[in-house]
Parts: sequence; structure tokens; C-alpha cells
Amino acid sequence: MEMPVVNRCEATSCAYNRDGMCHATAITVGDASHAHCDTFFTASTRGGDQETVGRVGACKMSDCRHNVVLECQAPGIHIGYSQDEAECVTYAPA
Repeated sequence: MEMPVVNRCEATSCAYNRDGMCHATAITVGDASHAHCDTFFTASTRGGDQETVGRVGACKMSDCRHNVVLECQAPGIHIGYSQDEAECVTYAPA
């Protein structure tokens, strides 16, 4: 199983974001009720590997049409902002 790529991330204040791209090796999406990026956090130091494009390691949104046994099967995702939170815009209830 290949982990989906984070194609774009609008959470520019996230420690893993550089120029609109996620550089965390793998992110986790959701908390079973909200499709937020659970990996998002702010810090004065930038994290991740600049050569790495972020991927979805786990997804807790079992009601998403892209979710199969808590793994994202979308070809790629987009992280945006909703109500001042980093959120998976690709989330689509089944």
C-alpha cells in the first residue's frame, strides 16, 4: 500500500510547512469526529526533511469514502484551513 501524498498544504504556520508543501514524513488525519491534520503544530524551528513530500500515514476518519481500514486510499490530499484549523479538504463522507 502506498501512502497518499499531501499535494498542497495551506497551513503555513505549521512547523512542517515550507512554501505551501508538507515535509513531515507522514501525517495523521482526524480524531474520529473531525478531519483535521493531527500532525499540525507551530514552532519556531521548521521540522521535517525538505527533500521529503509529506504523506498520509493514518486516517482516523472511518466515515470518509477514501478510508479503508483507517488508511487513506485517495491518490493525494489537500490540507486547508477551516474554522482556523488545519483540515483535510479531501475528506468526503461516504
